[in-house]
Amino acid sequence: MHKYERANQAEVPLDRARRYLEPGPVVLVSSEHEGERNLMTMGWHMILSFTPSLFGCLISAGNHSFELVRKSRECVINVPTTALTDEVVGIGNSSGREIDKFTHFNLTPEPSDKITTPGVRECYANFECRLLDDSMIERHNFFLFEIVAGRAATTPEYPETLHYTGDGVFMVAGEIIDRHQQFLPQML
Repeated sequence: MHKYERANQAEVPLDRARRYLEPGPVVLVSSEHEGERNLMTMGWHMILSFTPSLFGCLISAGNHSFELVRKSRECVINVPTTALTDEVVGIGNSSGREIDKFTHFNLTPEPSDKITTPGVRECYANFECRLLDDSMIERHNFFLFEIVAGRAATTPEYPETLHYTGDGVFMVAGEIIDRHQQFLPQML
């Protein structure tokens, strides 16, 4: 019997499915429009295409960043490491309507190369995005971006990133399993 066969499984409440399906690291989304800027913590996002590099995410209409991103039609997806765990939580627990999160959390706005919205200097990687398709925003709060520029620290190659599982609990990217040699070149 395989160790994960159905006999050893229990029903998962559907509101907990994200614990098993969360695709990527928690990111900080920076936004700016007409001199107003914000940072938000985001765990629900996905890469949709490699070339061009397309990124999709949900931003709640009640979130301060929603209108900033919608109006500016751009944002920066910043990838923090575990060194910024407290800042990630604090940013997620506060409102940009009340505080400037860059200042409050001692984070440095980093000028972008191809858009006007700043990135976060303390983050491991920064990806500049332009809104590609706004057709799903009104109905689903879904933003589809094209990543137009990106940069990342050269070391470590695989940083410790945060992955949110719900209930205030994060998993940390862990041991690397390299199977590069087993992949067909077109599948990498």
